[in-house]
Amino acid sequence: MSAVTMTMRLFLPAAIGAIALLQPAWAEPIAEILVTYSNGQFQPGVLNAPVDKPVVIHVKNLDAKALEFESTSLRVEKVVAAKSEGIVNVRALKAGRYEFYDDFNDKAHGALIVE
Repeated sequence: MSAVTMTMRLFLPAAIGAIALLQPAWAEPIAEILVTYSNGQFQPGVLNAPVDKPVVIHVKNLDAKALEFESTSLRVEKVVAAKSEGIVNVRALKAGRYEFYDDFNDKAHGALIVE
């Protein structure tokens, strides 16, 4: 066995372990939320998320037509096809109320409460 091979066998596992230990220091935990869209309405209509954490909103569209999940305050817009699912990624937010709506349906509104 060469000296290079021996060095890699000894130090590579230690280096990988050190990198794994560092990951939580710079990786932000993510809050995940599920919202369904049925009969032209978001259910639940009010979502809750923690302060200062990125949020992933899973939108499940049960209707026979597409929806556009949109929010000026969240700075997001996502078209979700009929009978399908979409993912909306939201940056870490400060405490507050953030409105969202279906841009294709004036009556479908909801809110994300961050506290």
